[in-house]
Amino acid sequence: MDIKIQQLRHFVLVVEDGGFRAAASRANRSQAALSTSIKELERTLEQPLFEPGNKSTLTPFGQICLPKITQFLQIYKTLDNDLRAAAAGQQGRVRIASVPSVAAKLIPNVLGRFCKEYPNVEVSLIDDNAAGVEARLVSGEVDLALGNCANLDADTVDFTPLISDPIGVVCLKDNPIANNMNGIEWQALLDQPFIHNGTCTLLEPTPARVLIDKALYSVENITSLFSVLKLGIGITTLPKLAFPSNETDLVWLPLLDPPLERKMGIFRLAEHTISPQAQAFYELCVEHLICSDELGS
Repeated sequence: MDIKIQQLRHFVLVVEDGGFRAAASRANRSQAALSTSIKELERTLEQPLFEPGNKSTLTPFGQICLPKITQFLQIYKTLDNDLRAAAAGQQGRVRIASVPSVAAKLIPNVLGRFCKEYPNVEVSLIDDNAAGVEARLVSGEVDLALGNCANLDADTVDFTPLISDPIGVVCLKDNPIANNMNGIEWQALLDQPFIHNGTCTLLEPTPARVLIDKALYSVENITSLFSVLKLGIGITTLPKLAFPSNETDLVWLPLLDPPLERKMGIFRLAEHTISPQAQAFYELCVEHLICSDELGS
């Protein structure tokens, strides 16, 4: 059947307003146009909806149709509202993968604002290492990812740099090198037992890779790494974002030679359209993180 939504609305209006004249005024149509709309609906249904002698009285068939049409129009209205809300990014779901340092220090501010502006959007945030974050994005498990651009495939992923995260040395506060609060050179670390972690790959293209080669320990999990560091059995290098701001036993010192940093940003699949809600989160990240003073810059 070629039934038009407008015809169904006109039918309900006539019933609600008790006649064609009042319904025509409410629909902002002429009475003749409204009558034609109803007649077309009756021809399509092949049954009269109103008694011929009393245009405000429903036929038995019209009485059957009224609750069904009313229910349909309500469902249609809900669908229309939901689709418009989804198109505006106000409904749906956004899935994000992030390296822990960004998830812990920067994402909460963005997420707080996003939840306030888009209260009906479901948000899923997954912590992972840099390789895991990229893998989740490429597999389609998440819509967006936050991390560094070290190993990204430029043909597969679009990367938007947001902040620079400097690399520094982490040691106990009572370690003699902790006095170098303004920064330290890698040569001054040669006498210190070194603990390798996943971010130490940033040292590999520099002369400081000697520290990796002489490492006695290797710890990948960041929580375990801090526990080992607090034993005083060695030092390590870490990006500033990865160092807890409330840490009381350890200290982070800028690495002056070589001066290193990792580019942190947000990435998504190249040549792939993301959902409106994911686009809204992406834009908030760019707006907030690119101006972030979390690193004291």
